[in-house]
Amino acid sequence: MAQYYDKSTLELIMDFIGEFNIKDERSFKKQDIINWFNKKYPKIKNVTVQCHLIKLSVNAPSRKHYSAHEDGRHDILYQVNGNTFKLYDKAKDIISNTGEKQPPVFDDEYGSQEFAYEKDLQNYLIKNLSVIESGLRLFEDDGISGVEYPVEGRFIDILAVDKKNNFVVIELKVSKGYDRVVGQILRYKNWIKRNLAENGQNVRGMIICKEITDDLNLACDGLDDIELFEYELSIKLHKKEISK
Repeated sequence: MAQYYDKSTLELIMDFIGEFNIKDERSFKKQDIINWFNKKYPKIKNVTVQCHLIKLSVNAPSRKHYSAHEDGRHDILYQVNGNTFKLYDKAKDIISNTGEKQPPVFDDEYGSQEFAYEKDLQNYLIKNLSVIESGLRLFEDDGISGVEYPVEGRFIDILAVDKKNNFVVIELKVSKGYDRVVGQILRYKNWIKRNLAENGQNVRGMIICKEITDDLNLACDGLDDIELFEYELSIKLHKKEISK
């Protein structure tokens, strides 16, 4: 998407930090910076600002999806709680006896092996969206991607754009897909429609799972903007001769 102003969203956040003299332990609220952007740079969407807050916060696990640079140039903020941020202090914002950063503010939705499998499926599809649909590509906006796209405390597995520039919300389930995922994807889809879609962009959804259950199939009956997919995994082995 186009950059609306001479400066990037990241550069404007740094302007906000300077203008409000955010330093040492002085903090700011998420709504403070959103209000500032709405007043001075109204073309930048609130969700774009929120995505950058995650990208710049060292204790946000989801920041890995937002291309935070490994050299530390994006290690700028520390999230005190869900709505409060301060400047990251490398000397203080660590656990002294381990050298690790404080426990993250955000919690993963899963804590099991199933979560790891779902991440593998997600990583594969991110790089191969065309296997789902020709012309499908990952959503990108001012350095923020559609991987784990934040929606009011939850995350869309993959937010994509099709060849007609319409949004596609993709939810993944590595085992069986149950009817409760329909409410989840409808919520995400309507949120994108209200907060991100513009210029007549449509929003549709896709549910990808290992097995489509009868209740999921029934729940989606009549929902023309929701598509269901089952996936299969395969492994190929190639025997190699031992070199002598």
